[in-house]
Amino acid sequence: MQQALTLSERLIAVLGARLGLRFFRRRDMLETLDAPAHGHEAPPGLLDAARDTGPDLLARLRSTREGLSDDEAATVRAHVGPNEVAHEKPLPWWRHLFNCYRNPFNLLLTALAAVSYATDDTEGTIIIASMVIISTVLRFVQEARSNKAAEKLKAMVSTTATVLRREAPGDGVTDTDKVRHIGRIGRMGREVALAELVPGDIVLLAAGDMIPADVRILAAKDLFVSQSALTGEALPVEKFAHAAQTGGSNPLAYDNLAFMGTNVVSGSATAVVVATGARTFFGSLAQRVTAQQPTVTSFQQGVNRVSWVLIRFMLVMAPIVLLINGFTKHDWLEASLFALSVAVGLTPEMLPMIVTATLAKGAVVLSRKKVIVKRLDAIQNFGAMDVLCTDKTGTLTQDKICLERHTDVWGNVSEDVLEYAYLNSFYQTGLKNLLDVAVLDHAELHQRLDVVNRYRKIDEIPFDFQRRRMSVVVSEISESGDHHELICKGAVEEVMAVCSRVQHGANIEPLTPDVLARLRRVTADLNAEGLRVVAVASRHLPPVRESYGIADESDLVLVGYIAFLDPPKESTAPALKALAASGVDVKVLTGDNDLVTAKVCREVGLTVTGCVLGDDIESMSDAELAQTVERANVFAKLTPAHKERLVRMLRANGHVVGFMGDGINDAPALRAADIGISVDTAVDIAKEAADLILLEKSLMVLEQGVIEGRRTFANMLKYIKMTASSNFGNVFSVLIASAFLPFLPMLPLQLLTQNLLYDLSQTTIPFDNVDSEQLTQPQRWNPADLSRFMVFFGPISSIFDVLTFVAMWHLFGANSAAHQTLFQSGWFVEGLLSQTLIVHLIRTRRLPFIQSRAAWPLLLMTGAVMLIGIMLPMSPFAETFRMQALPLAYFPMLAAILLAYAVLTQLMKGMFARRFGWQ
Repeated sequence: MQQALTLSERLIAVLGARLGLRFFRRRDMLETLDAPAHGHEAPPGLLDAARDTGPDLLARLRSTREGLSDDEAATVRAHVGPNEVAHEKPLPWWRHLFNCYRNPFNLLLTALAAVSYATDDTEGTIIIASMVIISTVLRFVQEARSNKAAEKLKAMVSTTATVLRREAPGDGVTDTDKVRHIGRIGRMGREVALAELVPGDIVLLAAGDMIPADVRILAAKDLFVSQSALTGEALPVEKFAHAAQTGGSNPLAYDNLAFMGTNVVSGSATAVVVATGARTFFGSLAQRVTAQQPTVTSFQQGVNRVSWVLIRFMLVMAPIVLLINGFTKHDWLEASLFALSVAVGLTPEMLPMIVTATLAKGAVVLSRKKVIVKRLDAIQNFGAMDVLCTDKTGTLTQDKICLERHTDVWGNVSEDVLEYAYLNSFYQTGLKNLLDVAVLDHAELHQRLDVVNRYRKIDEIPFDFQRRRMSVVVSEISESGDHHELICKGAVEEVMAVCSRVQHGANIEPLTPDVLARLRRVTADLNAEGLRVVAVASRHLPPVRESYGIADESDLVLVGYIAFLDPPKESTAPALKALAASGVDVKVLTGDNDLVTAKVCREVGLTVTGCVLGDDIESMSDAELAQTVERANVFAKLTPAHKERLVRMLRANGHVVGFMGDGINDAPALRAADIGISVDTAVDIAKEAADLILLEKSLMVLEQGVIEGRRTFANMLKYIKMTASSNFGNVFSVLIASAFLPFLPMLPLQLLTQNLLYDLSQTTIPFDNVDSEQLTQPQRWNPADLSRFMVFFGPISSIFDVLTFVAMWHLFGANSAAHQTLFQSGWFVEGLLSQTLIVHLIRTRRLPFIQSRAAWPLLLMTGAVMLIGIMLPMSPFAETFRMQALPLAYFPMLAAILLAYAVLTQLMKGMFARRFGWQ
């Protein structure tokens, strides 16, 4: 047990991330899985359930093979609670508020407030406290809204389980219930939310399903379950229905148990729920086992790097300011307060709030575009994505497959082939795909074949992604009953590989190399017409046994083919053009035939630059594949491992990769991609692995989402650019003034007030407009670009600050300590207005106010701040802030300085964009 838990301890964070869980840190291991919850009697433990026979276990759970009724399930749920585990409870409002306060920027401001209070600087204390309160409250409100919106969005993505519920008198399955038909036993499974499951529920499992609780297998057919998130095992584990005789004390060692959060890779099963919620194996681990820290995303790394650039700059500049003013003014206390004020001016204290508000707004806007964001940080990756890997069916095509032809091996219409295919699709109990649905749409065959009365299902061999075929074994109900019929359906090459003969009319002929070559030409011609071809084969077997396996798929007779047509979507061609215009390279990764895929690509206007098959990928080294993925854009006949390897290789080449898929075979690639994209109709494991869920499987929806992701990123980058460049310029000006003036260029209180007003002017940036050219290419974090931007544009404001210093000194006579209030008032107004003006100058590459206008909330906020800055020295509060009214002659000078500042900044923007580009 100890060894298994050590593996789980190392890997539990993987499953926790999938389920959106967080855990408490504790070193002690599991002692029992049977502890009662809520004071009620516990269901049988996992070990007891593994060792019981099926009837005994059902009796102990007070259940039956037909499941519980809704009333019985409700009664049990009232005792054991919902099937939910270890979700972290929402923080109390006061703890959330404290977390919003507790960041390095606010702590620095608090320290400064304490120093101001200790020196009886009441006004400074009030201003600094206001900055802390505003930053904290705004972040608190935005995060609360973000969390509430995120929960609503996640609730739109449903994960369900298929259960058997006995009908009580007067009950029944309504028309709105989603049901799954289980052909072998003729039962109907109802889809219910995972939280509604209770011990004793009978669940039906098929390929692609998540295991919804801890279950004991009652019946299984080639059931393989991936337990890698719990045990670290790379390969799926086969599960059986027999009662275990031995197995020790480790539940993971029993092959008749399946655990919450793992997933079905192939096969099918019927199982009874033994434990739900916190009683499950994973629920116990979630409470008791140490969880690893979550991986830092590229987005978080980018924000951290940007913050450290500014912090390092602050740590260098603040001591320099302190020393210069201390030695030149001989007032070390005032110099210390001023240096701390400069340090505050260099800290982007609104960054957490701006990031939260921008991402939350982006998530809400994306939801209106039918894109559900499961993880807010994924929005940035959405905007940075430059390669999109997507499947073919349902994305490029309409996902409305129709059975176009049913032919014998030579391409002639054959009703026998259609009948064989119908029996195979009707009786298989695994995950019915669109091909099965298209076959079963031929309802007339059901009556003509008299399936229920004429045939009996013996067994089945479920589909898996290695064999790419599946078989059912049926017997014709008759007095003779002289044979069993194995009917196999699947990919052409895989079915032909297990055939030794072909049916030619009424004759059975050997499958010679010449015949095989002719057959391949027939299927190639069908593929060239854009048809997806599935082969059908059969075999007569003696009626001596009731159980069959993969080994029986041999020496088959190839009967013919069924061919399907999935027409391209009308929206695909314009969507591909839009993605190309947005700098996103589309690559098609499919398990389908290369000829069909190439034809569909041509029809939707996607030029095929290279087509690579899965077999070719197997023989390539990483170096060869790294070159191939750049050249080719169509990859066909892929296995899940091939898709994952391709995604990882693209990422290794420096791309930000999105992967769009909806099947179990897509789950590994979804996890490997920078941004996993799935749809609400996808299998459970695909939805759990994805970062974004599309409510409509369309590349056009995806393209709109990419644009919104870039818009969100652009607004976050605006704040960082503005703060970095304006703060750098201000500190540069402070250094110049401190070195030459006999007094402080601005009092700490004034500098803090200026910084507070400037921060307020930027709080509406998340709602700003974004120029169209900023949305045409993928965008990424680049701290080096930010440093270059800061050094390039920061000193521009210092030029006009120095001009203001000269004007105040020579033109307005503020050239002594007795007149320092006038000097400080003049620089306060010019500095605040130039800082606020930079919001509009840097938010766009275009000519501000004319070619590109900010959104009205940003216009109103910046206008209000500029008005406050002009009026403050003339207001009744002027004495409080140690300011004085400015002469009328000051304002024409101010207008000229601001106009010259805007013109020079615009010219420098052009130079910067031509040399370094503009993001």
